[in-house]
Amino acid sequence: MKRIFITGSSDGLGMMASNLLIEQGHKVVLHAKNPSRAEDALKANPNAEAVTVADLSSISETISLAEQVNKLGHFDAIIHNAGIGFNENRKNKTEDGLPYVFAVNSLAPYILTSLIHRPQRLIYTSSVLHRNGDSSLEDLLWDHRTWNGYQAYADSKFHNVLLAFSVANLWKNIYSNALEPGWVATKLGGKNAPDSIVDAPLTQIWLATSDEAQVLQSGNYYYHKKNKSVHQDARNTDIQNNFIEQCAKISGVKFPFDF
Repeated sequence: MKRIFITGSSDGLGMMASNLLIEQGHKVVLHAKNPSRAEDALKANPNAEAVTVADLSSISETISLAEQVNKLGHFDAIIHNAGIGFNENRKNKTEDGLPYVFAVNSLAPYILTSLIHRPQRLIYTSSVLHRNGDSSLEDLLWDHRTWNGYQAYADSKFHNVLLAFSVANLWKNIYSNALEPGWVATKLGGKNAPDSIVDAPLTQIWLATSDEAQVLQSGNYYYHKKNKSVHQDARNTDIQNNFIEQCAKISGVKFPFDF
């Protein structure tokens, strides 16, 4: 039995993964954006251990979420599942003046990874679109580029892979991996998405709970439990370090390089 925390688990793939994990006998702590969603999440998953609340677009609330999770004790695995989509047709800014896509998809996983007590396994949810991400990491906050919601999303999913692989390189006693669940018919994916909704959460669950030799490794990228190719620059340690340094500067949260 594992104890697992899942961000963005009040609906979509996060809720599906939570349901299946609880059915398998694991302990799951949920996360929702606000109290109303938290109530809905517990109604849908009454056997969840607890539900945490934070808006991941806010740096202060994301830091608070890390504090909430740490108060709950040790977790065997954390699934960074929360994310917003590529339909942001204009640059909406958060309370911190950041693009929402970057704040939720890129910066929040960095903050939570840095501040939550380290579990044995870290799982980062990316997308096939990460291969279109901009590896220059110039103008992360879109201060100078003309806004493009599709590109902002692709960049953020590339950032997820960078973070997963960076953690794999820096924290040798942790299994840190990334995955793409497929383009499926969730609120984010849209009703016409072609991939299997049934299969979509299974790789997250597998990485969080399985003791197969393939899972007990770090620095891999999966699609439906199989190794998948990644962006050609995803394993470049200079680019990984650049991303961590920029996130630290933007958030004010230092990455704990020392174990």
